[in-house]
Amino acid sequence: MVEYQDLDGLRAELRSDGVGVVAFDRPERLNPLTMQTLCDLERVLRQLGEDAGCGAVVITGGDRAFCTGMDLKASAPNSSGGESIEQVYAVMRRAVTSVLTMREIGQPVIAAVSGPAVGGGFAIATAADIRFCSPDAVFIAPFLKLGVSIGDMGLSWMLPRLIGAGAAAEVFYSGSPLGAAEGQRLGLVQRIVEDPLQDAIELAATIAARPRLAVQMSKELLNASIGAGGLREHLELEMRSQVIGLATEDHRQALRAFAARRREDRPS
Repeated sequence: MVEYQDLDGLRAELRSDGVGVVAFDRPERLNPLTMQTLCDLERVLRQLGEDAGCGAVVITGGDRAFCTGMDLKASAPNSSGGESIEQVYAVMRRAVTSVLTMREIGQPVIAAVSGPAVGGGFAIATAADIRFCSPDAVFIAPFLKLGVSIGDMGLSWMLPRLIGAGAAAEVFYSGSPLGAAEGQRLGLVQRIVEDPLQDAIELAATIAARPRLAVQMSKELLNASIGAGGLREHLELEMRSQVIGLATEDHRQALRAFAARRREDRPS
């Protein structure tokens, strides 16, 4: 087994059976994302993708939560709009690279989802090739409530392809949670099991035992079947819409309200 070091908010290993396991690792805060976490996620996925000993990858977040998206606690103090458009755009470009890497590496990626997958966490789950969920898994797209568009890390590109345009529109416009059972009915979720990580590792080990080149070419064909070549261009459109949204007073008000709620919730 090989363990990867110096990862922010992540744990990663390559098992002896050829399965790479990447885990979000801030369980006490339900696994929020930082920019460094996303950069490290891209780096470790790229390393696994280039490792001839890796045949499949599993992404998980543990029992309580898969990933609750960008760390708004860290964002709130910077909500005055002081960053330039160029700075925001550069940061977002680094963030979206992780989902591109998930789609572009030759190994299939399985998301093992328990608890909430929110915002960027939802996007990462949809960027996987397969999703196994626990009964309490829930997917949430809160973007409009935060005063920004739905364009986040490829989610507005992937979700309509997985569940259909109308169902995706309802998820996005309502902001309502999408549970595991409804997700399975719509085609987002492939299995609902008590231990999605165990099932994901078992399937990943089966895939890793297959001829690597055949698996890689099969993933390329499946990507082509949903027009995955257009993801990179769509991410550019998403980033533009997000940069505009982040510069609005609506978004700054939403972040200030979030920070105020956090202060009210703290024990006196």
